[in-house]
Amino acid sequence: MTNITLEEIRKAAVLARLHLTDDEAVRAVSELRNIFDHLELLNEADTEGIEPLTCVTDEVNKFRDDVIAPSLDRQTVMDNAPQTDGECYLVPQVLE
Repeated sequence: MTNITLEEIRKAAVLARLHLTDDEAVRAVSELRNIFDHLELLNEADTEGIEPLTCVTDEVNKFRDDVIAPSLDRQTVMDNAPQTDGECYLVPQVLE
């Protein structure tokens, strides 16, 4: 059995900026213990001789042809922006 504690749940909630009630925190302890216990079962599976997979199917990437097609005109695109200078989007400065 996994020994995840209420204190660990509260710490994780703070780090994730989640506001958990006492009942939600207690329920999270129980639910996470159950999840981790199920994951522990995977450690019991015999994987000797089994190659690791990067994908579960044999499919390869399906690319479409690169076809030149008309795009939206600048004015149509600029009409959807909150602010423009006529050629570019204007956004608030975030760096000094």
